[in-house]
Amino acid sequence: FAKSNFIKKLMKPYLFLLIFFVFLMIYSLANFYLFTRSVQIFSITQPLKKWYIIAYILISYSFIFGMILERTASSAFSEWVFRIGTFWLPYMLYLLMGVILIDFIRIANHFFHFLPPITQSLKLIVGITSLSLVTVVVIIGHINSMIVDIKVIPLTVDKNVDGDPNMKIFLVSDVHLGALIRERREKYLVKTIEEHKPDLVLICGDLIDSDIAPVLRKNLGKHIQEIQTPMGVFAVTGNHEYIGGIEQSLAYLKTINVKVLLDTVITLPNGVQIVGRNDRSAGLGVNGQKPLADLLQLANHQRPIIVMNHQPYNLTEASDLNVDLHLSGHTHHGQFWPINYITQAMFELSWGYLKKGNTHFYVSSGYGTWGPAIRLGNRPEVVIFDITFKKSIVDGQ
Repeated sequence: FAKSNFIKKLMKPYLFLLIFFVFLMIYSLANFYLFTRSVQIFSITQPLKKWYIIAYILISYSFIFGMILERTASSAFSEWVFRIGTFWLPYMLYLLMGVILIDFIRIANHFFHFLPPITQSLKLIVGITSLSLVTVVVIIGHINSMIVDIKVIPLTVDKNVDGDPNMKIFLVSDVHLGALIRERREKYLVKTIEEHKPDLVLICGDLIDSDIAPVLRKNLGKHIQEIQTPMGVFAVTGNHEYIGGIEQSLAYLKTINVKVLLDTVITLPNGVQIVGRNDRSAGLGVNGQKPLADLLQLANHQRPIIVMNHQPYNLTEASDLNVDLHLSGHTHHGQFWPINYITQAMFELSWGYLKKGNTHFYVSSGYGTWGPAIRLGNRPEVVIFDITFKKSIVDGQ
């Protein structure tokens, strides 16, 4: 077993390099296709073409340059390079979809001749129109990404608690503090929590983005540590805490007074039990995510059980084990169309509420964004659960 773990650790860097190489190849091919078609559409010739090539390379690869700089020399400059690169991603996606659609129409026209003669001026009109439409879509998506939806969901749980049978839980997931999600966004989150006065705040993974350096450089998290609730602030790890380095992430979360539950069961003063699961990114073996059934052996099933699991896999497992409330994030519901169709195919619940058996499930679309500050087809959100339990033990006596 030890030898197997050693081999897995040894292979991890090579696996990462392989994934990065495949991504880079696909990314480069997509950008090359866009480049060649843009040169044809806009009839770019020498000497302008030389400068266009330089500008195109700088913009299209700024996402990769920015990621590398953020990890090696985090600064305001690297942050802006990364920011420009993230905005290129939706441009690339929607321009690519547009160009592919245009090419399909051109192929159909070759056989059926339903278009007027394709002149250079017509190509220019189509190119400018396509670029303008994509720009409008990106602007709308950016504005939408800044408007936070505050959802209030009433629930009834047929179990007893001590004291007040009503409880307000504030859920936030996927904040992604870092190069793109900054102090203003953090302050708004804390202000929202203060306004709604919850009994408990649960952070369901990915509080920080892929690298801790910009978080430390900008002293992010200093407002999160100001959150005051009667029953505390608890978090679980997400995949991004592992991407950025789990040891550094956990050390940071400790400094801002966020209690991280790593496959841990805690009991609140009213008897409600919080089961915080380590993220799947921890891998297999001794330090990997423990089976939910093993964790629930430590729980009192006569009292309410709330599970926090960043990635919403194996919902049936939680339902079969009679968990009362299961909370997740991670998916962002694809963040922008049409990626939501991918997350819907990957997860039984990509976003929103589901009741399965006696278990209430909720998957948050997240508070922040990964990469581009763009949301299309969903909005960032926080969720407030107004829970009514069967009765309090005190009142029942």
